[in-house]
Amino acid sequence: MSFEELINFQLLKTEHIVITVSSVIIIALVMIATFIVLKIVGNFFKKFIKKQEAERRTYWSLYLILRYVVWVVVLVLLLETSGVKISVILASITALLVGIGFGIQQLFNDIASGIVLIFERNLQINDIIQLQDETVGKVIHIGLRTSKLKTRDDVILVVPNSKFVNDTIINWSQMDFNTRFSVSVGVAYGSDTRLVTDILLKCALQNKSISEYPTPFVRFTDFGDSSLDFQIFFWVREPFLVEHARSQLRYAIDDEFRKNGVQIPFPQRDLHIKTNVK
Repeated sequence: MSFEELINFQLLKTEHIVITVSSVIIIALVMIATFIVLKIVGNFFKKFIKKQEAERRTYWSLYLILRYVVWVVVLVLLLETSGVKISVILASITALLVGIGFGIQQLFNDIASGIVLIFERNLQINDIIQLQDETVGKVIHIGLRTSKLKTRDDVILVVPNSKFVNDTIINWSQMDFNTRFSVSVGVAYGSDTRLVTDILLKCALQNKSISEYPTPFVRFTDFGDSSLDFQIFFWVREPFLVEHARSQLRYAIDDEFRKNGVQIPFPQRDLHIKTNVK
């Protein structure tokens, strides 16, 4: 068999499909070239995004849209040039999808949600978000069907895109440069409330993870069942690491309370026992 005959050898031939060795080679080469080109373009976008952090949402969304459009166009053109009748395939796929539509309804819901995320740009790479179940994570990948979050425990969480569209989520990265948080503490009745306020402010101002501006402040929130309840409010620049700041603040508060004789009470209940005297 000559080289020309080998190249034109038909691997598959039906009424609507003709696949030869040459068409398989062309498909492989074009897909490899497309992958390499998109990889180069992706690296360019990543470098450009680092330089233009303020516009990173727009640039990354454009890249994702470009990547999906390129792959769709390339695949359609390859199938057409290889002798595959796209119209016949689409008709077959449509009939198949009608039959199993209910079974893959969630799949299409996730894909449609992925397209919405790309166009609306409400969720972007490196955004810090909080899911409806209070899971906090950093977005490290946005796909067409699923996205990936890196949680505070360094666990990679794969989340269907429909959750970002249908559920209520908090995007800490779309807030102001500083984000406000708080720590609650209760002290025993009889404590000097002014002293407690001064201690809480001192601990917050000495914490390097907490922003100096806006200035932290204290609220005397309630007369609790067993304690006088306070909240110290503060701002941080890195909401993803706020639990570390909260832990450091609690350690400092506990140390200062011990030094100044301020007690943190435990829940107490008074029991009255009645006895029948005969």
